[in-house]
Amino acid sequence: MSRLKKLREEKGFTQIKMQMLTGIDQSDYSKIERGVRYYTFEQCVKIAIALNTSMDYLAGLTDEKKPYPRNK
Repeated sequence: MSRLKKLREEKGFTQIKMQMLTGIDQSDYSKIERGVRYYTFEQCVKIAIALNTSMDYLAGLTDEKKPYPRNK
């Protein structure tokens, strides 16, 4: 299971909910989760914000789910 899918499920979000939060079409989001399609930088930012995590965590560069402090 991908980190993305696991984190989404931990938050109790569906792929449709992610579509509403990120603006990424559900079918495209599904492909991203399955590793069939890569996300753009902009999509990664939106996903990280929606899931309250860091882009580094989504990329597998850290095991720390907590996001970095964000600018307001």
